[in-house]
Amino acid sequence: MYDDETRSSISALRNEINFDVAAEVWEMALDTKWNGEPVWVHGDFAPGNLLVNKGQLSAVIDFGCLGIGDPACDLTIAWTFLSGESRNAFIKTLALDGATWVRARGWALWKALITLVEHIEKDDNKSKHARYVINEVLEGHKYRGDTFKRI
Repeated sequence: MYDDETRSSISALRNEINFDVAAEVWEMALDTKWNGEPVWVHGDFAPGNLLVNKGQLSAVIDFGCLGIGDPACDLTIAWTFLSGESRNAFIKTLALDGATWVRARGWALWKALITLVEHIEKDDNKSKHARYVINEVLEGHKYRGDTFKRI
């Protein structure tokens, strides 16, 4: 399901995004898998589900997608909420293997692509944020090739 949605979205947005880089990011994500034990995942670790008080994370809400599996799905926050030094600190602090970050980047790309396709002419805020995430993922791919290697 995710593969078909993602490929369809990349094709639909061919004139809006860097098609080749998006396809490469997605292929790299598909070429990896979680080999560890399943872990608890929130499943919808999005900015709207994080409560911040005085610059500090105070709560995580909405556990409707809670499950066990690959932690990569929860790491999308690196591209959907964090940027620059905060993203780098997050990635460095968690110190997960490159394959997990490759999958996380793929998850972030998938969600942003389907959101942009759905809202491209309907919702300027959602479209703008989706474009931002796509750009961050694709731009970061260029510079993180040495960190997130094809596994």
